[in-house]
Amino acid sequence: MAGTLVICGTPIGNMKDVSPRLVETLRSVDLIYAEDTRRTNTFLHRLGVDTPVRSYFVGNEARKSVELAHRLERGETVAFVTDAGMPGVSDPGVSAVRAAVAAGATVTVVPGPSAVTAALAVSGFNADRFVFEGFLPRSGGERAARLDGIAAEERTVVLFAAPSRLVADLDELATRTPDRAIVVTRELTKRYEEVWRGTVQEAARHWRQDVEARGEFTLVLSGVRNVGVTLEEALVAVGAETDAGARLSDAVRTVAEATGVSRRELYQAALRRRRDEEG
Repeated sequence: MAGTLVICGTPIGNMKDVSPRLVETLRSVDLIYAEDTRRTNTFLHRLGVDTPVRSYFVGNEARKSVELAHRLERGETVAFVTDAGMPGVSDPGVSAVRAAVAAGATVTVVPGPSAVTAALAVSGFNADRFVFEGFLPRSGGERAARLDGIAAEERTVVLFAAPSRLVADLDELATRTPDRAIVVTRELTKRYEEVWRGTVQEAARHWRQDVEARGEFTLVLSGVRNVGVTLEEALVAVGAETDAGARLSDAVRTVAEATGVSRRELYQAALRRRRDEEG
C-alpha cells in the first residue's frame, strides 16, 4: 500500500506561529525532505524533533522526486518543508506532489503561514479576487510582458521581490502605473516587520533612498478599476469625503483607489476647486 506525503507549512519568521499539529506531524513521519537541510535541522532542533532530514531543492529535485516516489511506494510517510511558508508557492514542492500522485500515494497538508496571504490581509485591498505573480523575471521580453500585464490587471496583485531587485521592480512598475496604490511589506511576523503604503511612484522613490533595505519583501498592488468614473464624478466623491471630516489628501487617496482615477490629477483638480471656492 502506497504511503503518504504531507506538505507542511512552516513559519515565515515568528517561531510562535508553529502549530501543535505541525510539531506532531514532523515527529511522527519516517522522513522529512527539506529545501535547506541546515536551516531545517536548526528549526527541528528548536522544536525538539529528531526525525531524519534529506535535501530536496531545485538543483536536485529531478533525482529526489524519484527517490521520494520509491519511499512512498514502500508505504512510508514523508513530510516536505521549505525554508519558510507553504511549499510550492515560489518554492520547491510541486514536483514532490506530482511524484506522490504518480506513485498512488496519499497527499495531505498541514497548513501554515504564507507571506502571500499575510501581505494580502494587511494591505486592505480587495481579496475576493487576486493574482499571485511570484518573482518577476530578471530581464528580457518575458519581464516586460509580465510588467505590462500587471499594469493592466483589474485584480489585486501580489508579488515577491528580492532586496537586490526591489528598486528595479518598483521603478519599472512606476513607468507603467505610477498612481496605482501599493503596499510594500518587509519581514512580516519578524522583529523588524514593516508595512509601507503609498503609490507605486512613491514606493520607488522611498525604497530607492533605502539602499540597505534587507529582508523578505512582498508587494501588494490594488487592482485597476475600470468603472468609467469621470474626473468630475470623482471630485464630487472627494467633496463628500471632506464634508464628512476627512482630510483632502486622505479623501483623494480613498477615491482614487476606489475609482481608478489618477490620484495626482484628482488632487490637483481638488486643489483648484478649493481655491476657486475660497476665492
